Order: sequence, then C-alpha cells, then structure tokens
Amino acid sequence: MAKKLTDKVTWVGKVDWELKNFHGNEYSTFKGSSYNSYLIYDEKTVLIDTVWQPFDKEFVARLKQGVDLEKIDYIIANHAEIDHSGALPELLREIPDTPIYCTAKGAQILKGHYHEDWNFVTVKTGDTLDIGENKLIFVEAPMLHWPDSMFTYMTGENILFSNDAFGQHYATESLYNDTVDHAELYQEALKYYANILTPFSGLVKRKIDEVLKLNLPVDMICPSHGVIWKEQPIQIVEQYLKWADDYQENQITIIYDTMWQATRKMADHIAEGIRLEDPNITVKIYNLSKEDKNDVVTEIFRSKAILIGSSTINNGYLHSLGGLLEMVKGLKFKKKKAAAFGSYGWSGEAVKQLTEGLQKSGLEVVNSGHRALWVPDAEALAECVNYGRAFVKQL
Repeated sequence: MAKKLTDKVTWVGKVDWELKNFHGNEYSTFKGSSYNSYLIYDEKTVLIDTVWQPFDKEFVARLKQGVDLEKIDYIIANHAEIDHSGALPELLREIPDTPIYCTAKGAQILKGHYHEDWNFVTVKTGDTLDIGENKLIFVEAPMLHWPDSMFTYMTGENILFSNDAFGQHYATESLYNDTVDHAELYQEALKYYANILTPFSGLVKRKIDEVLKLNLPVDMICPSHGVIWKEQPIQIVEQYLKWADDYQENQITIIYDTMWQATRKMADHIAEGIRLEDPNITVKIYNLSKEDKNDVVTEIFRSKAILIGSSTINNGYLHSLGGLLEMVKGLKFKKKKAAAFGSYGWSGEAVKQLTEGLQKSGLEVVNSGHRALWVPDAEALAECVNYGRAFVKQL
C-alpha cells in the first residue's frame, strides 16, 4: 500500500515481515525488513529505486494503481544490489526507454546483473536533475557499501534519499522513527552498522563530512531499508559519526564453543575475575554454537575487548570459531584488544591457533592465552578467575 510522505513524495516500497536471512545466510533479519521505493510527483514524475525481485510483479501492479507508468519520466537507481533493483526488469518491460540515473559503476553493475542495455544516464557528485519546482542533487558514495552507491537529495522537500546508509533491517507498517520502539530501532541500526558498514568507517566519516559541508537542510532521511527518519533526522547521522570513530563501550565480550562444558566453566570464571577486578565493566558471555553470529558480531563492535575460547578437537578449535574469526577479519575492527582460552585433553593447540587467528583479524592480542587440562577443578577455576583479573589490568 502506497503511503504519502509529503505532498510530492510517496513511499511505494514493500514491507517483508517474513525475511529472516539476508545476503544469502550472512545476515540474520529476525525483525524482517523493508525495501523502500519512493515516487516523486513534480512537473516530472520520478521513481527512486524498486524492490527485491521476488516482489517485482506485486510492485509493478501496485505502482500502476497510483500512477500511469508511461508518465514516469525518470528512474533513479541509487544502488544496483538486487534488493534495490530487483523489480527493474519487470518495470522496464512496461516502460523500456525510461532513463535510469545512476553512477557509472551503477550502470556497469546493472548490466552485469540483468544483461540489458537500458537507457542509462550516468551522474557524478554535484550533478543535478530539474524536475519542476524541485531539483535532485546526486552525491556519489562509493563503497558505502558497494562501488556504485550514491545518495539523492531533493531540494524544497529537504529529503535525503540515503540508500543503505542510516537504514536497518526492520519491518514496520508505521514507517517513521517516532512511531516505533526507540530502543529496538537503535539496536537494529547498530546491528546493521556493525555487520555491514564497519569496514568502511573511514569512508563513512569522510562522506558525512562532505554532505554536511554542503549545508543542505535535512527534514527527512529516507533510507532503502527500515524506518524513515522524520523526527530529528540528524540524530542518526550523529550516531553514525560516533559508530564510525572506532566505537567501543566499557564492555568485554566472552565468546566460546565447548564440547563437554569445560570451556564453558572457564568462560564463567574468567567473567567472574573480570567483574571482581572492575565491577563497572559490562561482561557478556555467548556460546557461539547457540547464538546468532550477527548478534555476536554486534556485541564485539560494542566491546573494547573480547575473549574467545574453544575446546581442542582434531588438533584445532571448534568450527564455529573459525567462521567468526573470518567475519571479524573482514569487518576490520579497530582498537579492540583480545585473548584466547580453552580446555584440552592431550594436544591442546586450540588456544595458540585462536591467538594467531585474532592477530590475523587485526585485534590487539594482549597475552598468549589461558589453557586448562580436562575439566578444570577448583584450583584450575581459581586460575581462570585470576586470568580474568589479569586480563582487565592488561587493557
């Protein structure tokens, strides 16, 4: 159902309540998501982005209910990723010659996805499109988070169509940030930033500074996923600047996997030592075999330090930790400290290998780790407590 945002701008996207995984199985979306598309009515009619391909026919059918497709003068493709562009083939079967405004990389990637030579019009930062009383200004945002990404700003209405920036995978029919649970919204926005945008934090800061220097008034931020920032929209921009600045809270996160609970006991007692040494530190413990990996990554993002633990199996560590280390390596966290721990029976390589994995992931390893033979007894558990206390001191 289309929803009017202003006299000239209407939301024509799709809320996907059933979506539980995104990017294949790389990102969990337990709160669903939305694919936000916007229709601008001025002297010219402009469509900004479409929806994911499974909803292409529904999208085009609903679009027809609100506008004669032949009267769409321009399509803006802020991003070529298929959750944004998926309905373009279905739409362009109806209006094949409609100009598509995108970056040069956007045209290249759309051709790579759909193998169609559509009517592409490539734009750069500062290029404008007059649509009547209002004007669209284009701002390239390469690698936020694809090479083709761009923002589109609408003068007069003072709306920033921000693409993937400032979004969340969060389904809601109420549409605006002031009509949803604030804590829930920010948790989803934080998870989105931590798992998708962290590697590009330097670019995030530079691009936000660039946009702010344009001194464009912003009354509304309309991202491609999740809620529209209508009440105090700059709040999410300010939050992004904080998150992009090597963000951390006074938190230590302990992540482990275990075979027969020995490593779990170590984790609990290391946590006890941390709390004894500094009661003001927030300590969170996650069994990675039972927790969602993206939620764990979000907690790593919040932390100033992490401890990662595993039993030794087949001369190595449990496979769940390997996947996490690959994610952490790709996300390029900065200024976070770490160490490893684990139980073993005879060979005991896991801690050394985890330590090497943490180093390769770009984290600052503060010690060589801590091991316990078999199931730790009272003396070994006391050593875990002392290890936790020492870890805090090393921070």
